[in-house]
Parts: sequence; C-alpha cells; structure tokens
Amino acid sequence: MDTKPLTIDGFLYTVPAPGDDPGTARFQLVVSPTDDATDDVVWPCTTNDPRIAYALLTEIQAGDLLHVSGFLSQLDDPAQPARLTVDDLEVLAPAPVRALQEMVLDRYGDYVVVFDADTQAVPVFTAGGQWVGMAESPDAIGTLIEIHEQANGSDG
Repeated sequence: MDTKPLTIDGFLYTVPAPGDDPGTARFQLVVSPTDDATDDVVWPCTTNDPRIAYALLTEIQAGDLLHVSGFLSQLDDPAQPARLTVDDLEVLAPAPVRALQEMVLDRYGDYVVVFDADTQAVPVFTAGGQWVGMAESPDAIGTLIEIHEQANGSDG
C-alpha cells in the first residue's frame, strides 16, 4: 500500500456516516481542481480521530467547505479508489443554507445553487458563500451566473 501526505479543500458531499469502529467516521469531499464542474472529483475519506468523527457526525453539514489534511492511501489493487485518512479538519465556510430538509445543493463550477421542490426560484451563491441572486427558474441559472461574472469578473 502506497501512502502520501495530502491537504485539500473541498465541499462535504454527503452526510458523514459512522465508521466501522467506535470513534471513526466516513465521508466524501467534492474537490474542484478547475472552474469546470466536469473536473470535480469526489474523494472518499475516513477519520480515526474521535474528535473529528464527533464533529463530522454532529456539527458539520453537507455543503460545508472543509480544509482537511491526512494521508492518501492507494491499495495494491488499482481498481480500488484511493482513500484519504483525515487527521486534521477545519471548516472554512458553512453551507450557504443551513436548513436543507427538502432542498438539494448543486455545483455550477464556482457557484452553488439550492433547489427547493416547493418553488421554481433558485438561490445562487458563490462557492465562498457570497450572494449572487435569485434565478426565476432553473433555466435562468446560467444567465444569472453570466451576468454576475460580467459585473464582478470570473472570480466571483
């Protein structure tokens, strides 16, 4: 098994789950190496640190922007995905909307949108949590992002 130290920033993709042993947790991070959503990578992660596991299972929510450090392990079987074992975690930014009961977060490059089954309107934020605007419908998201980038530059 090959291991390498790694530090990355990514969005918590799914609700963390308890690990196989007490004081452990499993979770996934979405990491965006470029501005193109098609380049997003989902990293499977685990932690054996009980403090981090507790925070993941009780405080941190899907969509939070995290800064994690640990060791990337690639098993001898190349068909198995590499896994990051996290030994340090920091929340860089909470999810733009904390009450996500009937809502779905989605990424558009450097932007996060919140779909709500009860309305056609779609709130749009930058990945850093800055308010962009309200798209009248899902079809208007691209136009809203283009207008924001023209007014503010592509960095949001």
